[in-house]
Amino acid sequence: MRRVPNVSAGSTSLYFSMAIMNICGSHSTVSLIINAYRRAANLSIHFSCIKRSKRFVHNLPCSYYTPKKAYIFSYLFCRKYYSVILNPPYSIVGCSVHHHGDSGTTYTISKQQANENKFLSDLCYAHSCTQVFKLLSSLEVFTDTMAAAALLKVAQVETKDGILTNPRKVFDNMIFKAICLQFEQESKNLSTAGIVNALKAFVQLRVDPWSNLMVRLLSESQERAEKGEMNIQYLCMLGRCLLEIEGPECAMLKPVMDQVLQKKINDWTPEEIAMVYGLLQAGLGEKGQYQGLLNQMHEATVSKASQMNPTLISSILTALVDLKQTQALPLVINLCKNSIRCMPHFTDEELVNVIVALTNFGHSDKYFTEALERHVPRMVFTMSPELVSRVMEYCSKRLILSKPIFDAVAESFVYNSENCTTLQIAQQIIPFGELNYLPPNAASMFRRLEKILSSRFSQFQPQILLKLLHSCILLERFPVNFVAKIFSPYFIQQLQDNAVGGHSDRYTSKDQSGNVDKFVLALLTQLFLTVSLECPFYEGPRLLPKYRVKSFSASGQSLETMVDVHLYNRVKSGLIDLLGARMYFASHVLSPYCYTLDVEIKLDEEGFVLAASSHEEVHRRIALCIDGQKRFCSNTHKLLGKESIKQRHLRLLGYEVIQELK
Repeated sequence: MRRVPNVSAGSTSLYFSMAIMNICGSHSTVSLIINAYRRAANLSIHFSCIKRSKRFVHNLPCSYYTPKKAYIFSYLFCRKYYSVILNPPYSIVGCSVHHHGDSGTTYTISKQQANENKFLSDLCYAHSCTQVFKLLSSLEVFTDTMAAAALLKVAQVETKDGILTNPRKVFDNMIFKAICLQFEQESKNLSTAGIVNALKAFVQLRVDPWSNLMVRLLSESQERAEKGEMNIQYLCMLGRCLLEIEGPECAMLKPVMDQVLQKKINDWTPEEIAMVYGLLQAGLGEKGQYQGLLNQMHEATVSKASQMNPTLISSILTALVDLKQTQALPLVINLCKNSIRCMPHFTDEELVNVIVALTNFGHSDKYFTEALERHVPRMVFTMSPELVSRVMEYCSKRLILSKPIFDAVAESFVYNSENCTTLQIAQQIIPFGELNYLPPNAASMFRRLEKILSSRFSQFQPQILLKLLHSCILLERFPVNFVAKIFSPYFIQQLQDNAVGGHSDRYTSKDQSGNVDKFVLALLTQLFLTVSLECPFYEGPRLLPKYRVKSFSASGQSLETMVDVHLYNRVKSGLIDLLGARMYFASHVLSPYCYTLDVEIKLDEEGFVLAASSHEEVHRRIALCIDGQKRFCSNTHKLLGKESIKQRHLRLLGYEVIQELK
């Protein structure tokens, strides 16, 4: 057996090599370190601590480590990583690691597999690193995959939002230090699963990638990837680790992706397909990179969609959204169909991802909606507020008026609204106004909303609050208690400030000039018009004229739906035949009250039709509303909220409204 090389003796040449290569301007720090390390220390040397006769590794005294009394971790100020200073004791109970590559009898292997399965089962019930390490210490021997699984569990239970809550509790543990030491010194003998899972755990624990431990594991991983010894699963896991450490510019990612490209896509399992989508989603698919691979995957996934479980369907749909694969609509449709059978088995988070994807791609499916109608009423009281909000947003954006869903959400809102954010409250209430639907418990729902607005008014983002109050007037529920605040100069100033910065989504809009967005001004104007026409008892502040728009029709978002051209032409031909000439009616007339009339007909006192250009002797005005399918909910013959309030206001303004339906 050979003598263990003294790594510290070659540290000067190692650092010198690293410095020279950094001066050369290379883009991949991790690759530089690994290449320099390979020159400074021969990683292929077999360490004397391996006792081959017993087929497992004993505890490692590691005499070349200098004992330290300082903390075993320190903060690396240039990166948010922990630098692990390994200083294990000379004897640690329960830290012998059995390598998967070691030989053994069939009985031994079967027993080992049984022990591993039992360990992984017990590991599920550990809720702290203390419990995980206690479970490990109860074992005389454990495999490298068991150790890696334990490290992953530690990372899971001890990190929150990617931050290690108590580093000392983890890094000060003797079991942890002994495992790190053996993984560092035995990287050549570890199984691929052990190496990759350990790397994933160490990355999640924010272990310093410059450390000997990480450099050795990365070096061994690179060698195995380049030799084609890794399957798709391990290549993807390695790629995710490299992305986390150094980002898409990491040079080690190229050989990883080269190996992925060499694999036959049609031979991939659904799980492997999902993992590659996830790898590209994590950063490798940015700026259209690997689009050829993505196109091939889209085609292959269509035929495998029926084999996918809820988790895979959800993850792939999310990846398609993040990668902006708008051309993959056939795959989205196929995954949507297969998600119907999975509806009862989705977790809330998975179903949110599915609904967000369908909303993003602008796709709706009758049978998917029916599945939601069965699922939501049954589970609404236990659903997460985010899922309820996303379901309502999906229905609103696709103009789907589903009474079972809306009634269930209205009932749930009365009891569960305290658990909702202000955005979620808006997402759940606004669709009722947009789709012009009052649920059976409308009275209690709006009483609850009024209490929330009274107690949390200042917490609402200004545009979201305006949109929420506007949705109430669509249903003839007038928020007079809050209108005075909306028309105040202070609130208008908030709208202007919000127009300059902040997040823009479906419920907010921005004007790059810093002025209030025209659509927001239209909402304010219609709110003011509603108060003037339908709330004569209101005596509070009025909306200043400079904030009022002249027309509710505008490009993009609009408070009016443009008339269907083909339907209008048919009606126009009929009117010419009926009235005798084109001069007796006007089209696309902008009224003094901001609404655009599809057709206006003027009558005198005796009921005779006047020329459209006449301004005198006009006694009656007829507003002909040519309502095509776009002015109705997609699945029912019910006018949208914005069309209903338009006709309501025109009647109050003295017009005789006649509907011409498609």
